[in-house]
Amino acid sequence: MIEVAGVGKSFTVRRRAGRIRRSRTTVAAVDDVSFEVAAGEFVGYLGPNGAGKSTTIKMLTGILTPSSGSVRVCGLDPSRQRTTLARRIGVVFGQRTTLWWDLPLRDSLTLIRHLYRVDAAAHRARLAELTGLLELGPFLDTPVRQLSLGQRMRGDLAAALLHDPELLVLDEPTIGLDVVSKATVREFLARLNSERGTTILLTTHDLGDIERLCRRVMIIDHGRLAYDGDLSRLRATVDAGRMLVVEFARPCPPISLPDVIVERVQGPRQWLRLPRTANAAAVVAALADRHEVRDIALRDADIEDVVARLYRQVGTLAK
Repeated sequence: MIEVAGVGKSFTVRRRAGRIRRSRTTVAAVDDVSFEVAAGEFVGYLGPNGAGKSTTIKMLTGILTPSSGSVRVCGLDPSRQRTTLARRIGVVFGQRTTLWWDLPLRDSLTLIRHLYRVDAAAHRARLAELTGLLELGPFLDTPVRQLSLGQRMRGDLAAALLHDPELLVLDEPTIGLDVVSKATVREFLARLNSERGTTILLTTHDLGDIERLCRRVMIIDHGRLAYDGDLSRLRATVDAGRMLVVEFARPCPPISLPDVIVERVQGPRQWLRLPRTANAAAVVAALADRHEVRDIALRDADIEDVVARLYRQVGTLAK
């Protein structure tokens, strides 16, 4: 579905170098990135701000032309066959809407039907299906400007899927949404991928989206692909350790044990980070010898910790 080979994208930045003079610097937003996405995959594309995520998305959708390398999406060259590609993909930018601000949602979706030249009967059937799945019924006749952020996002998803695309590209689709709206969007995307086989590429800073939806993760940093694989292998590749949460009978100073890092202390409770090689049972026994323990829990590091640690490793190598 997506083929990216040795792609780079550079921009010329002008900076002031005196009262009149300007200096020109070339900045590589994306640097020699290669990957493939097969039909039916649900892939998360992660990276810190400025890492190159949005630039990659814009090259995949034909908004930007690569400075080097090649991009094929649905077998097409996005920058040269942008109109043809638009009929085969759907795109949602979480911070920008494709809906008409002053029109009711239903009218916006009707206009989008004409833009994509969708048959009237197919449009009615597809709109009915999306209305049910995204729970659009109560606000279909509400002007877009009066919709909540969560309602508007569901409307944008419907707009991107009215023409039944093979590939859905999402850039921060849950940004700013409340817990209920996030859950609705996540459930819908999971069903779209599993039941209809729609290929989905998701960029997000919300790692909860990644854990709940994506089977595969790609991480970009400083314009280069730092990781491509599944979440379990990411955890094994980047040792963020395990977290031991201990509640003592009474507050005590931060624990001091070999290879154990105290992450947080809150009253009688302490959060201890253990490397994966550490013997958790031995640590628990040592704690019990020194203090009265009321409760204890051991869990894997959060995906946020794993990704943050990978970012730091890549940043250190880049320097």
